[in-house]
Amino acid sequence: MGAPALNLPAWDSTSDEDVVKRVLSGETALYEILIRRYNQRLYRVARSILRDDTEAEDVMQEAYVRAYQHLNQFAGDAKFSTWLTKIAVYEALGRVRLRGRTADLDSVLNLDTRAMPTFTPNIRDPERQAYDQELRLVLERSIEALPEIYRTVFVLRSIEGLSVAETSGCLDIGPEAVKTRLHRARSLLRKGLEERAGLATAQAFPFHMSRCDRVVDAVFRRIAAGV
Repeated sequence: MGAPALNLPAWDSTSDEDVVKRVLSGETALYEILIRRYNQRLYRVARSILRDDTEAEDVMQEAYVRAYQHLNQFAGDAKFSTWLTKIAVYEALGRVRLRGRTADLDSVLNLDTRAMPTFTPNIRDPERQAYDQELRLVLERSIEALPEIYRTVFVLRSIEGLSVAETSGCLDIGPEAVKTRLHRARSLLRKGLEERAGLATAQAFPFHMSRCDRVVDAVFRRIAAGV
C-alpha cells in the first residue's frame, strides 16, 4: 500500500497525541503526518549515533514500524516525539552493539580542533550562500568528530532544539548528564564556530523531501505487509 495523499499543512495545528488517537481509531493513513513531522529529527539522531546515511534511514523505518506496532502502548506520560525518538535511539544503539562498535571516550583527549579551517567574517553579500554552505559542511565534520555520547546530546539540544528534559527522556539519562555532555561537546568544537554558523546550524544534516517520501512509502508498505 502506498502512502495516502494528505493535505499536510491542514494538520499543522493538530497535536501528535490527537493524531495518535485517530490512527488508533482506524484512520491509519494519518500515520503519515507523524512520519513527516519527525523524519528530520529521527534522521539526525540516528545519524549522530551511526554516522552512516543508509543505516540511519533503515533505523528510521524500523522505528516508525515499531512505534506503529506498539502505538496502543503509548500512554501519553511523555510527549509522543520523545517516545518515538527514544525508539529510534534504542534501535541505533542496538546496531552499534551488533557491530561491536563502542564510543572511544579517551579519544576526546586527542581531538585536535585547531585543525579546523579559519573563515573571515567579512564576506560580501553575493558570496553569502556559498559561505553558508561551506560553513555548514565544516560544522557537520566537526560534529561528526565528537565521541558518540556527546554528539547525540549535541544534535538533540543544539540542532533539534530539544529541552534538557526532552533530551533526558529520549536518551534515558539524567538532566545533569545532559548538561555535562552538552558542555563537553561544545568545548570540543572550535571556539566561536557555533556563533559563526548562524542559520547553517539549523540546516546541518538535512533530510530532503525525496528521501522523506521514500521513508513514508517504505513504512506504509511494511505496515501493510505486517512486518
